[in-house]
Amino acid sequence: MTVTASGTNWGAWQESWDRQQEWYMPDREERFRVMLDLVEALVGTEPRVLDLACGTGSITDRLLRRFPGAHSTGVDLDPALLTIARGHFADEPRAAFVTADLTGPDWRSALPHRTYDVVLTATALHWLDEAPLRRLYGELAEVVREGGAFLNADHMTDESAPRINAAVAAFHCARKERALAEGALDWSHWWRHLAEDEALAEPAARRFALLGDPRTPADHAAPRPDRPTTVQWHADTLRAQGFTEARQAWCSTTDAVMVALR
Repeated sequence: MTVTASGTNWGAWQESWDRQQEWYMPDREERFRVMLDLVEALVGTEPRVLDLACGTGSITDRLLRRFPGAHSTGVDLDPALLTIARGHFADEPRAAFVTADLTGPDWRSALPHRTYDVVLTATALHWLDEAPLRRLYGELAEVVREGGAFLNADHMTDESAPRINAAVAAFHCARKERALAEGALDWSHWWRHLAEDEALAEPAARRFALLGDPRTPADHAAPRPDRPTTVQWHADTLRAQGFTEARQAWCSTTDAVMVALR
């Protein structure tokens, strides 16, 4: 665990990020386990991995602990989250991180490798509208080697059961309120704490200028009509954009893991 001269504990920030994300997704660790099971099943135990929209490196952290022979490239645009990732993995030669905008035309040029055995992403692509996400899936079909895989764990729904969905939403809302009362940090409060850390204040300011200031309370994951949410859309689009197979591999009451094969 790396600690800076100013006293910043990068491992603690990584842990804090994980706890904040679990406030939204209590099944998050189970999702990661299933994703890594699929990595082993499809490409083996020594994969070259692209951690897409990596944030603080949560996937990379679990990947390298499970597979000593794995190597990971994390790519993200957020300066603050990448600062935590680079600090946390400063002494880890199997992990590298690059800055790139996944909606830009040349983001792949920032990667150290042209192709990867597997691309993994979690709770990130729901930020993209339909057109850029469709385009990204086509680009990922070129990044994943033949026989390799892409796994996306994210908020996905089955719109055929509105009463069940409403009940689940109410249940999770009540659970989150109880957790907040017990001291859990939500999205906006986590970012407020981050901006107060002297080692993160400058990258946080750059993040706020580039991507918006998340310290104002809001439901940052609220669905929008131009953002795809269904499992069927993701499976159909992945196949249309160059993957030979695609299906749901796991689901909870709110999330799913999509797996696609080249």
